[in-house]
Amino acid sequence: MSEVLRVGMVGYAFMGAAHAQAWRNAHRFFDLQLIPELTAVAGRKPDAVSAAAERLGFTSTETDWRRLVERDDIDLIDICTPGDSHAEIAIAALQAGKHVLCEKPLANTVEEAKQMVAAASSAAERGVWAMCGFTYRRTPALALARQLMEAGRIGTIRQVRAQYLQDWLHDPEAPMTWRLDRSKSGSGALGDLGAHLVDTTQWLTGQSITGVSAILETFVTSRPLSGERSGLGGHGDGGADAPRGEVTVDDAALFTARFSDGAIGTFEATRFALGRKNALRIEINGTDGSLAFDFEENNLLQFFDGGQPVEEQGFRRILVTEPEHPYVSAWWPPGHGLGYEHGFTHQVVDLVAAIAENRQPTPSFDDGLRVQRVLGAVEDSAARDSAWTTV
Repeated sequence: MSEVLRVGMVGYAFMGAAHAQAWRNAHRFFDLQLIPELTAVAGRKPDAVSAAAERLGFTSTETDWRRLVERDDIDLIDICTPGDSHAEIAIAALQAGKHVLCEKPLANTVEEAKQMVAAASSAAERGVWAMCGFTYRRTPALALARQLMEAGRIGTIRQVRAQYLQDWLHDPEAPMTWRLDRSKSGSGALGDLGAHLVDTTQWLTGQSITGVSAILETFVTSRPLSGERSGLGGHGDGGADAPRGEVTVDDAALFTARFSDGAIGTFEATRFALGRKNALRIEINGTDGSLAFDFEENNLLQFFDGGQPVEEQGFRRILVTEPEHPYVSAWWPPGHGLGYEHGFTHQVVDLVAAIAENRQPTPSFDDGLRVQRVLGAVEDSAARDSAWTTV
């Protein structure tokens, strides 16, 4: 019989629910050496965390994450909280000998991320592992894109084009949430969405972003406090006289970038692209071909092979649902697509495999720090009228 991996999760809202379903389901579809056990979930409000435990499948609760870290019956701490608590929880958990999965972005500042990397490095010497949750790496179509790039199918990379477009904040009367409070979230669209773009493009290309020139914009500077939610948006219900809170983060981020091997890139992250719900789009152009992806059609990869005769050239639509494609063999027959939640399941599969084999899972905290350095450089550039800023 497989051994168990006893999971303690901090936070249980939108991202906590996504993580919990992955812990519940991974071993039911994939052959794992360690079977995840949903041991405990932590939250500040007793009634709410108890309801969450019942809904998500955890067998016990805590109202202080420190109790979770102290428990002997927990092997891994899964951090699904706002960014302002990531560093404290992760460092304490690693020092206590718990493996850690931490949601992105790794931290709210470069300095916090450095401290987390130091803690992870020390823990790794004891066989205790840490991973940052950039789940889009686990989308089969993007994993296939990386395989094609590693095989040299698009040649030398020349340009990277990356967008993450959402619209859930377009209504100026949508209520204030923690995502709009810099003290909790660290940044706005830049960290929430742009972090995914930075990680995914660096991972796909195998290159690091070395410099940026950026613009950050806040379109709506205050929002109603009534009807406040901790999740994704919604509409205010307090009327024109409702008290308002100050928005202290960016609504949109634009930046150009240069990569370590000479490629150039353009990046856009916004929560004001009306009509776009979750459009993470990446196109990479090389000397021999191009690849294009849009998460709103997440089972598709577009591939242009420049080596074909001119009269036969054109973007080819690859439906990434075959058992030969990354992760897909564990799921449904060809043509039966996967969704957003499957990336989290694949994340659990890869993390559990790394822990069972006593090796570093990826993305590591070092990878998270690489992203944090880029986010910091973007903010620095925007503060200096888009001045070119080295990462």
